Amino acid sequence: MALPALTTVDFSASPELAVAAEHPTNLAVAAELAAELHLPLATIPLTDAFTHLLVVTPTRLELRTLDSDAPGPVYVDFTSGAAAHRRRFGGGRGQPLARAIGLKGGAAPTVADVTAGLGRDAFVLACLGCTVWLVERSPVIAALLRDGLRRAAHDAEIGHMVRERLHFHSGDGRECLPLLTANRRPDVVYLDPMYPHRRKSAWVGKEMRLLRQLAGDDADAPALLAVALACAGHRVVVKRPRLAPSLSGPPPTARIIAPNTRFDLYRVKLDPPAR
Repeated sequence: MALPALTTVDFSASPELAVAAEHPTNLAVAAELAAELHLPLATIPLTDAFTHLLVVTPTRLELRTLDSDAPGPVYVDFTSGAAAHRRRFGGGRGQPLARAIGLKGGAAPTVADVTAGLGRDAFVLACLGCTVWLVERSPVIAALLRDGLRRAAHDAEIGHMVRERLHFHSGDGRECLPLLTANRRPDVVYLDPMYPHRRKSAWVGKEMRLLRQLAGDDADAPALLAVALACAGHRVVVKRPRLAPSLSGPPPTARIIAPNTRFDLYRVKLDPPAR
């Protein structure tokens, strides 16, 4: 399944966000990224007031918050830390995400994760054998994700799997999914839309706070669900907080409930038999 290219969103109306190079040797890459995202190119030390910097370092791309009490940088890393731990000890095909996607027997469905974010669930599914298209519409989040995938593709342990099974696309799922012909549709469309939490305790992670600042709440999630239902080959899976209401639209045909998370399943037609 190949997804068509879409036009990059213009972020020039957000002067509080800029691109910077940590070292002079990274300046050319930073300038190219700033031009791609239509963002200012800042110099360090800063002479302008920004709230966030997308920083090109010698080893990776980082999103930094410039508040006095700001947390550490946000970046995508599939080779160590939480991603590596989840790959090794996450529960395999018995974990709720895998069951929701339909990983039973030897099945390895193709998946379009059209709210990819930092790519964590997509990476888990690829490790379990799925071919996954990661679609992210926020250009800044997409830049972080693309950088993480690029570095992971060169890793000695997981590089081959990343190159074979994870395919990145910057764009809006509502636009690109309908352009797929019937023989290119994914078996599963996976949605993990932002939920408009009202309690600060629900957003303790620095990554989630920054994602929400950049992407906002996904008020158009019901429209994305409708598109997904029209384009999925077998099922649509929507990840929700455990006690959150379902998205507006048809009711789920099944649910898989975890301690803090719920997966709403919408079967488009009967799943193929396990191989």
